[in-house]
Amino acid sequence: MPVYEYKAISRATGKKVKSVIDAESLQKARQRLREQDLYPTDIVESKDGGVATEASPGRRAMGRVSPRDLALMTRQFAVLLRAGMPMVESLGALVEQTSRPRLQSAIYDIRDKVNSGSTLGDALAEHPRLFSSLYVNMVRAGEVSGTLETVLFRLADIQEHQAKLRAQIMSSLAYPAFMALFAVSVIVFLMTVIVPRITQIFERQEAELPKMTKALIASSSFIGHYWWLIIGVVIGIYSLWRYYISRDEGRRQWDRVKLRFPLYGGLHLKLVCARFSRTLGTMLSSGLTMLPAMNVVISVLDNRHIQMHMDDVKAGVRRGRDLAKPLKETGLFPPMMIHMIELGQRSGEIEDMLLRVADTYDDDVRLTIQAIVGLIEPIIIIVMGIFIGFLVLAILLPILNMSQNI
Repeated sequence: MPVYEYKAISRATGKKVKSVIDAESLQKARQRLREQDLYPTDIVESKDGGVATEASPGRRAMGRVSPRDLALMTRQFAVLLRAGMPMVESLGALVEQTSRPRLQSAIYDIRDKVNSGSTLGDALAEHPRLFSSLYVNMVRAGEVSGTLETVLFRLADIQEHQAKLRAQIMSSLAYPAFMALFAVSVIVFLMTVIVPRITQIFERQEAELPKMTKALIASSSFIGHYWWLIIGVVIGIYSLWRYYISRDEGRRQWDRVKLRFPLYGGLHLKLVCARFSRTLGTMLSSGLTMLPAMNVVISVLDNRHIQMHMDDVKAGVRRGRDLAKPLKETGLFPPMMIHMIELGQRSGEIEDMLLRVADTYDDDVRLTIQAIVGLIEPIIIIVMGIFIGFLVLAILLPILNMSQNI
């Protein structure tokens, strides 16, 4: 049955309403909305994540879905299934509990496919922009092993953990980013507005100016006259960089270089190790065997250089080798991670050990970010101090010379 996203006005309260509804046709959808005392202002038929309307064909589904929204929906779904509600009815109940129209539309489509005989994993795979390969494969493993509710709870935990970590990282970087933006704005304002007005006085005197003052005047004049060239060069360099990393070879080389950056390289490797360990540990504990789990893990790693080496690791595991040995041979992963995986293999608790590794590196990432932020703030202050000191000296020196001549 078609699903329609709509915007309407409630006749009872006069408030705007935005949601989804399923109906046999556009006219039936309008009729159902009127029966609910809603006046429709826009109705959109949802089709595979995109929509087509009478006025705006091809427009994308309304709204966005955050990791927290997906985590909440997953946990609600698991609770409904554990309570004994059939899957199709649970999906129908999720539509009413979900406030995001795009997610509601996807759930409607998933419910119809499941009701038609499709498996839940296959229905989820039809919406790759909402449900990652990790999500889909874990659901498939849960369906095969009969532990779907447990798998859904684990997925909700993973998504909530990732959303929390992302929020902590963004909040930690917000203050230094604001300071950097403010510093750049102050420098640009001084160089383009204040400095030209002050230096006009010196130019009228036709006196010999110090080299520092001449350099300040030349810099200010260049920025004032060729600001468009500076912006163009920055945009051009950024565009070339984007084109370079859009190619497979360029992306692999860039990802290899990222691992060598001071401070950031170590942080990026810790994030990759945490994602690798948590994804693999969760999938193994959900019933997947090592090789299928490795295929999913490789796809979620955000580094092409490491992905290339992971193909060798997967080949080693396929030949019957323990996971720790081919990981060690890559020379990319930290010794602590290798030792913990070896210990997990010896004790037969590799799933729990991988999750412990992930928790360890997540904590390490938070500490590393705090250290980097603590280092960035004084660097910005020092740079600002040096610039202001240079500016003050460049202005005061000619004034002192002029006063001596008088």
